[in-house]
Amino acid sequence: MLAIGKTWMAKKEEVNDREWFVIDADNQVVGRLATQIATVLMGKHKPGYTPHVDTGDFVIVLNCGRVRFSGNPMQHKDVPYLTTKMAKKEYARYTGFPGGRRVRTAVETAQTRPELLIQEAVRRMLPKNKLGRHMLKKLRVFTGTVHPHQSNQPKAFPAHLAPAQKVQG
Repeated sequence: MLAIGKTWMAKKEEVNDREWFVIDADNQVVGRLATQIATVLMGKHKPGYTPHVDTGDFVIVLNCGRVRFSGNPMQHKDVPYLTTKMAKKEYARYTGFPGGRRVRTAVETAQTRPELLIQEAVRRMLPKNKLGRHMLKKLRVFTGTVHPHQSNQPKAFPAHLAPAQKVQG
């Protein structure tokens, strides 16, 4: 029996109803897509959300190489949906040695490792601790339309969580 005024909190051992969702990232804005993915990974879309427990679901992202950034459209032979903001956006990493800062633009990243565009955007929206790193392991990103997780019977991404499609034209 639940006492009045008591808040129910999920426990790590109780969370085992994880679902798999699949979303197509073709022509989606990276930031808007990443916020919705982070919401599902954290479990904020569920009524039993608890901040200190990983209650989220798995997310499969397809066509990550066809995402776009907001901004004015530009032309590029290899990168679809190129915009001015994508040309200016930079991703920095550190080798660990003095002067070891390496910087790449989003265009270079989209050409070499397009899955990093989604992974980095989502990683930066998750908690910055062990729990956030554990949540990020539930994200699977693929450049094509085929993925090896059919045995998990993934469902379509919830319509109320999917970012609204803005028609360009």
